[in-house]
Amino acid sequence: MEQGAVTNEEIKESSAFVYRLREEVGKVIVGQRYVIDRLLIGLLSNGHVLLEGVPGLAKTTSVKTLADTIHATFRRIQFTPDLLPADLIGTLIYNPRDGEFTTKKGPVFANIILADEINRAPAKVQSALLEAMQERQVTIGDETFDLPSPFLVLATQNPIEQEGTYPLPEAQVDRFMLKLSVDYPTREEERLILDRMASTQAAPSVSAIVSPEDILAARKHVDSVYIDDKVKDYIIDLVIATRDPKAFGLDLAPLIQYGGSPRATLFLTLAAKAQAFIDGRAYVTPQDVKTIGADVLRHRVTVSYEAEAEEVTSDEIVRRIFDGVPVP
Repeated sequence: MEQGAVTNEEIKESSAFVYRLREEVGKVIVGQRYVIDRLLIGLLSNGHVLLEGVPGLAKTTSVKTLADTIHATFRRIQFTPDLLPADLIGTLIYNPRDGEFTTKKGPVFANIILADEINRAPAKVQSALLEAMQERQVTIGDETFDLPSPFLVLATQNPIEQEGTYPLPEAQVDRFMLKLSVDYPTREEERLILDRMASTQAAPSVSAIVSPEDILAARKHVDSVYIDDKVKDYIIDLVIATRDPKAFGLDLAPLIQYGGSPRATLFLTLAAKAQAFIDGRAYVTPQDVKTIGADVLRHRVTVSYEAEAEEVTSDEIVRRIFDGVPVP
């Protein structure tokens, strides 16, 4: 389908399931619209999502509930310091009766993977997951196996300062399309949580209302969402401003160690298209880029020691870039 060949009506029709998904997830999750929409954007644009927040903010529950609304295989993998790569991707098992090795596939062979507390596992496990995320395949022994489609890693992590956590390697963090900063609920939401959840009974359940085929079909529509050259240039300006802020009259160079790579440009474009899709529009606006921008860029801007000394976060730097780069 050519860019621009899709109409608003077609997009509204093909994105109708988004509203139903939100309603279904809302039976269990109170608030967290930001988190649910970003998880959907990851799903629709074939990008992995990292959720960061203190324990108890329903990160795991949000991912599991969304997975339950899709007719897809779902695996939750609890990352611990003693986890081995074989526990994740599988291993070869020797059968002494016939002297043959058989392949036992690991839990990574599923459509949706919840990598819970991902920053508690050692580097070897991180690198095994990295191949799966980037190549969408894993190697066991001499054989390479393709992972099912769609394949999505939704990972949760506790803030780095917490006990027993390892910082994720930059290369791995960069593989995540979005990094979400999950915050506390509002007072009203917390009251709703209390009314709904303060019970010894099991939490309400949700129904599976979307198939993997629906997701793959929706992705084709996301690809066909029109993006104007001016918006493309705006996206490139934003990413270049993370590397060379002086070019845009921004006094941020001493605060930035590294800026976003071309992967940031690609992910920002795809995520903006998915944002337009879930809003029922066949074209991308600069506001779509602004809406999703912080989630795409916050983990791609590495702050300098100077920024750390001044307690300036990557979120603050990204905010200043969005304020300083002219909007088309």
